[in-house]
Amino acid sequence: MSKRQSYLKSPDLLPISEKDRKITPIGYSFMWIGMVVVLATFAIGGAGVISLPLPLVLLATIIGSLAIGFFISLTGDIGIEHGLSFPVYMRAPFGTVGTHIPSVVRGLAASMWFGINTYFGATAMNGILSIIAGFDNWFVCFLLFAILQLFNTALGIKAVERFADLAAPIIILISCWMYVSLSDTAAAGGREVWSWVENPVTGGAAFTAFLVVIFSNMGFWATLSADIPSISRFIKAPKNEKNWFKRNKHALIGNLIALPLTQAFMVVIGGVAYIAVMNYDPVIALQEAASGFVLGILLLMIVLAQWSTNISANIVPAATIFSNVGGPRFPFWAGVVTAGIVGTIVQPWNLFGVIIPVLLFIGGILSAIVGILVADYYFIRKRRVNVPDLYESNGQYKYMYGVNVAGFIAWIAGAVSSYFVPSYSFLVGFVVGAVCYYLLAKYWWFVKYKQAEIEDPSDEKYLGLSVGRDWVIDDVAVDSSLDTPVTDDPSVTT
Repeated sequence: MSKRQSYLKSPDLLPISEKDRKITPIGYSFMWIGMVVVLATFAIGGAGVISLPLPLVLLATIIGSLAIGFFISLTGDIGIEHGLSFPVYMRAPFGTVGTHIPSVVRGLAASMWFGINTYFGATAMNGILSIIAGFDNWFVCFLLFAILQLFNTALGIKAVERFADLAAPIIILISCWMYVSLSDTAAAGGREVWSWVENPVTGGAAFTAFLVVIFSNMGFWATLSADIPSISRFIKAPKNEKNWFKRNKHALIGNLIALPLTQAFMVVIGGVAYIAVMNYDPVIALQEAASGFVLGILLLMIVLAQWSTNISANIVPAATIFSNVGGPRFPFWAGVVTAGIVGTIVQPWNLFGVIIPVLLFIGGILSAIVGILVADYYFIRKRRVNVPDLYESNGQYKYMYGVNVAGFIAWIAGAVSSYFVPSYSFLVGFVVGAVCYYLLAKYWWFVKYKQAEIEDPSDEKYLGLSVGRDWVIDDVAVDSSLDTPVTDDPSVTT
């Protein structure tokens, strides 16, 4: 095997077989419950109630969450159908070498969010330790909290799900308590949470504010909608099921029920926190609204939530991407450590003031990638993928020096377009990226670089789980721990 082939066939990135998919519908939903409870979610609510009443903020959040849940479900089928991670499938629309550029952009974004959420959790941890032992050093808490999360993730995807199973029920119960506590504080200050608005707007300004809330919610999860295959490939799914809805039913429960409901509730808490104490950060709000044991329990929810969020939504995707870039000698656990280092050196404690603009900007950039993925997977390849060639340096995805120029042109067009309309960034980036890629790839690039699954769209050759196939690449496959070879069968099994 050549050096390049070894590089593409990193054991951590090979397709996941049906028997190694361990995440249950309940486990995936619990992962969503933990992932949603982050500072950015509360910030959306806090920013929303400045110009809109809470009911409208809630409605916009539900709309945005359902929309992004739909996009997440679309791209998630890549992992469910073929067992492929995000950086590996990206070799199709961007090339075996070109995949690294958009993948690393996503990896850096995930690492940045890891840092932000770790800092958020560390402030809560510092508050708990201050109550219990009089200890007050948020940076020590930051380092300790980061190490705990990285170690948990390095243990593998099953450890991630187990932690979510533990954290989610606690998060639900304590978040209800948090809502009641903050509502009481607001009421004591003479503010009715469901009707109060700081600077009410009407007409066109109200509509624009409504759209900002919608696209802020979508922009936040644009990161995960791009690389959800890195998680969805571990979700249990039925073999020999060609019906898209039935095959994805377990993922749909999390994406279209758990995500919107939890997102909406946490946005409401952010709005109520702002109404209560003029600060959407619930750590600060709770410290003003509660004290002693009650405050400690409420802050514990923040810690558990950030832990659950980071390992599922940020560290796993980032580590998978960095492992793809580093090759076989850079295993998953090394990618985990890299994500932690990057998330620290960006100094996340200085990023809070720009969090909404950052959400919209990153959402626009990554939404173009989501559009390209959807166009490539559904409209050009029609879900059929020549998976073995994704791992070959001289296969059909080599293109021109390992780069699919059509993918990069479409990505740049989508990202630039979204920049000029930040309030609609996700929608514009997605549409422009998808349309540009479809036209360029179908009528130019793939005319020049033939694709086997397009020339011969055979279900039996190029579909995965829906025809009962587990893809096995050469002489190695991996189990669900992300780092253990499990078979020497050189065939593609069905």
